[in-house]
Amino acid sequence: MSYTSRQDANTSNVLSVIMGGGQGTRLFPLTKERAKPAVPLAGKYRLVDIPISNCINSRLRRIYLLTQFNSASLHRHISQSYKFDHFSGGFVELLAAEQTYADTSWYQGTADAVRKNMIHFLNHEWDYLLILSGDQLYRMDFRQVIGAHVESGADITVATIPMGREEAKSLGIMQTDADRRIVRFVEKPKDPAVLDSLRLPQEWYSQLGIAGEEELFLASMGIYVFNRDIIRRMLDNTLTDFGKDVIPNAINHLKVFSYVFQGYWEDIGTIRAFFEANLDVTNELPRFNFFDMSSPIFSRPRFLPASKINGAQIDHAVISDGCILNRATITHSIIGLRSIVGVATELNRVILLGSDYYESLDSIVEHEESGEPRIGIGSNCHIENTIVDKNARVGNNVTISPAGKPDKVDHPHYYIRDGIVIIPKNGVIPHGTVI
Repeated sequence: MSYTSRQDANTSNVLSVIMGGGQGTRLFPLTKERAKPAVPLAGKYRLVDIPISNCINSRLRRIYLLTQFNSASLHRHISQSYKFDHFSGGFVELLAAEQTYADTSWYQGTADAVRKNMIHFLNHEWDYLLILSGDQLYRMDFRQVIGAHVESGADITVATIPMGREEAKSLGIMQTDADRRIVRFVEKPKDPAVLDSLRLPQEWYSQLGIAGEEELFLASMGIYVFNRDIIRRMLDNTLTDFGKDVIPNAINHLKVFSYVFQGYWEDIGTIRAFFEANLDVTNELPRFNFFDMSSPIFSRPRFLPASKINGAQIDHAVISDGCILNRATITHSIIGLRSIVGVATELNRVILLGSDYYESLDSIVEHEESGEPRIGIGSNCHIENTIVDKNARVGNNVTISPAGKPDKVDHPHYYIRDGIVIIPKNGVIPHGTVI
């Protein structure tokens, strides 16, 4: 579908709202002390940098971020990362759940969060409200979505992506007519007969630009465009969630259309999805390319020294700023900001989230005298399939692997989720520990 240049260029009438998510229980313990959008990504970014960067690259400069859990680090990241000049009218503003005379409850769902903040949104001039998720990895020009929305005369547009049968079972699946109007919505269909009825007709593949003959279903991406009057009307009730309540209700009496997205998209909602999406960045041809400067991913500018490699052997790894890597062996791993790795240590499929600061010499001596390791990874360690959260202290001669252990473990020093070991933020693993 082609859109006119007027529709493509006009973004002054759009307000963007990013959903910061709930407690992020499926990403625990990474969300134990931080909001889900603040979880580090690919060495130097945060999850929330993805939707914000997509907005900026789409010339959408008025962005609200809604959150309610552990929002301190998210506040800090947003305030230090995104500053527009006084004359553009642009902003990235965080709205945390707040008590008012009218309502003292927390956000009950995505729609409830938007409803409770509508008073702030209506203070701005806009015709279209773009609602985004804060925990997805993808690159999209939202001008194309807005253009499709305007051209179709839709009340609501839902961004969808073609998915295979197995993935479709865990997503919200849309059925459309030939004009892409959504006529049916089924949440996480498991019944084979129901899935068969939702299958995307192969005769539509060519007009949608889909190559091949694979069986596909249209899954909701959790990205919505609402007209101003429609969003006000749709939220004048007690419905709590867009995907489960608002969209299914709207299909019956409003013009709800699908925008079909072709490209990489990953919902980073679980530890396994987070782990694999990060490690994919270390591949020679990653599915998400952070090196694409036609639409760069923005983040907080830091003033760190370049990383120093003291004889380390590195194979397919991403090394962030300010690291010191001694004579270690590092393969298929993400090395976060200010990471320090000791001599003769082997890291394989490891994500180090790095450190928030460099430890002073006095602090190192003090910890060593008390038998505690310094911040970073010690010497002669063997670590695989592990996430090491920020400011963790892993001693010398430590072995960490999920091999032979249950998929879920809660231990005072570590956790296992989806078969991956997680050393929590500020965690301490004593010298000689075997996990």
